[in-house]
Amino acid sequence: MYTALRNNINKHIRISDEDFAQFAAPFYLQKVAKKQFLLREGQICKFEGFVNKGCLRVYYLDENGFERILYFAIEDWWITDIDSFTNNIPSILNIEALEDSEVLLITQPYKEALYEQLPIVEKLFRIMTQKTHVALQRRMISSLGKTADERYVEFIEKYPQLEQRLTQQQVAAYLGISHEFLSKIRKKLSRHK
Repeated sequence: MYTALRNNINKHIRISDEDFAQFAAPFYLQKVAKKQFLLREGQICKFEGFVNKGCLRVYYLDENGFERILYFAIEDWWITDIDSFTNNIPSILNIEALEDSEVLLITQPYKEALYEQLPIVEKLFRIMTQKTHVALQRRMISSLGKTADERYVEFIEKYPQLEQRLTQQQVAAYLGISHEFLSKIRKKLSRHK
């Protein structure tokens, strides 16, 4: 159950078997059925999670009721509402399983305790937070400076394993365009191949 988590941690830091056992101990497995929510808008996010299996989406509804997808999380990705989790405030986000999923969760008190018990854990989450900030900054720059066509091509090049698991509507919501417009982009790109 913890093999994928260990492999993920090893991408960021080196941790002894003993320290990893202590790190993994407070995580618990949550099974989330397809279309089930791990978090709903208005709830306080009490977890940070590692996706062991499946695919989830993190999204909110804008003032017009349109879905705005912040990101998808598949195997080997982390998932949370960091604002709600950190500041103990109601979430504006929803986290929904797009497939039957399994997520290893840790609560804020246990995470804080690990910071005290294992200083390397604080280093781990600092590195992961920095990488998340870089990814978000790149996504913002892409959204502001690239056409929808360019954003779609970038998405399929960066996440080829993800596009096959999503509906056209979900990809469009992530890109901030209508699914009709995405259809036109896909048709245009297929003609140029």
